[in-house]
Amino acid sequence: MMEPVENVLIVGGGTAGWITAAAMAKLLPKQVQVTLVESDAIGTVGVGEATIPQIRRLNMLLGIDEMEFLRETKGTFKLGIEFNNWGRVGDSYIHTFGEVGMPLGALPFHHYWLRARQGGSNADLWRYSLHRQASDENRFGLLERVGNTKMEGLAFAFHFDAGLYAQYLRRYAEARGVKRIEGKVQDVSLHSENGRIETISLESSEELSADLFIDCSGFRGLLIGEALGVGYEDWSQWLPCDRAVAVPCERTEPLLPYTKATARDAGWQWRIPLQHRTGNGHVYCSKYLSDDEAVGTLLSNLDGQPTADPKPLRFTTGRRERFWHKNCVSIGLASGFLEPLESTSIHLIQSNVSRLLELFPNKSFDEATIGEYNRLVGIEYELIRDFLVLHYHQTEREDTEFWRYCRHMSVPETLREKMELFGEAGILYRNLDDLFREASWLQVMLGQGITPKRYHPMADRLSDDQLRDFLSQVERLVQHAVSGLPRHEEFIAQRCAAAA
Repeated sequence: MMEPVENVLIVGGGTAGWITAAAMAKLLPKQVQVTLVESDAIGTVGVGEATIPQIRRLNMLLGIDEMEFLRETKGTFKLGIEFNNWGRVGDSYIHTFGEVGMPLGALPFHHYWLRARQGGSNADLWRYSLHRQASDENRFGLLERVGNTKMEGLAFAFHFDAGLYAQYLRRYAEARGVKRIEGKVQDVSLHSENGRIETISLESSEELSADLFIDCSGFRGLLIGEALGVGYEDWSQWLPCDRAVAVPCERTEPLLPYTKATARDAGWQWRIPLQHRTGNGHVYCSKYLSDDEAVGTLLSNLDGQPTADPKPLRFTTGRRERFWHKNCVSIGLASGFLEPLESTSIHLIQSNVSRLLELFPNKSFDEATIGEYNRLVGIEYELIRDFLVLHYHQTEREDTEFWRYCRHMSVPETLREKMELFGEAGILYRNLDDLFREASWLQVMLGQGITPKRYHPMADRLSDDQLRDFLSQVERLVQHAVSGLPRHEEFIAQRCAAAA
């Protein structure tokens, strides 16, 4: 029997490092020692303050009380993302986390809506969205299902302070045996024969060894890139933004239960509401906009007074050619970067940690296990990439050079096929490995301006009167459910308000 891994060394803290440490401390046998080395002198990116509902799986896995977690991280609830000015200037839609309407028979709801639309109805699809109507009225509650119907309740995620989140997870991990070492990595030593990482040396001259190394060092990729020489696959031909500037501002009312993503001349601006402040940032392409112009655009479009200086970031969208190489696994920004347009950064961390735990190696580090991990992570990155590219490419905007480029650029074949199928027949085939459900693709495709030419013929099983009655019933169910929800601020005040 091969020897089991006994020591894991995580290089880098922040969200990536401490999610990894927390999950390993919870799930690995006690005899596996998990150590994390980080330096207080190195700042973390800390802009990943918005999440998607999959984070609730991580919370459940770790046994985290979500109300306590929100108090500690000064968090709020999130029902979706509002996209402004993406398809056309003046357009607005919300990509919500839930289904729209409810299915009837074997057919998704949107085919009935399409039939009504082709029959002369001008009702917006989101009129039948529980999440959209709750967002518009600034309401939130814990609702798993609407009555005894097939309509799903509220699927939700969170906005939170990423710095406080890392501190929260650090306390969790250290309480379960993770050892933290303060220090900066100065050198990495490789085995002379097999090329694996043997030790890392700190500026203090301390040497640290391990069986398995986790690279959470951020964009730099200190272990996976600099030490092991794993290359990087550049995706900027599809996702051309390469810089961002972030700044917090004062909290403003009302406390919205959704993120905002507003398209600008050469990129987009995020707005993330927290209990104590609002997080803001401007993601842009330096080919079309200077750094000073980007900062000016951001500061002139804040809802409140800034509370810190703008913080610049530089990145290249893409992924590592291999996420796991020899005895090193890259997690977080060391493994790749997909801009936070759909709040996927923290999901990718937890997803990759989950896969690593499922495929946890022994000291042989066999190529079959490593290859399967790399295959699965690569598929997920590519599917998320396609979803992000959809937002940029499916636009009617021609008002700036940036948007002309995005509209006319070639896109991955996998995305083109999906767009064509939906545009012709309203059909969405979801890859089983796709993070985003059919409802997500539906809302973004419609929101960006793709209206299917036809609906599925099964929708004609209803008479005109039955169709009207069904749509009216769904609308009434949505309105009734929303009216019973408390205001977002009220729910937070009652259940998870942070200490002043």
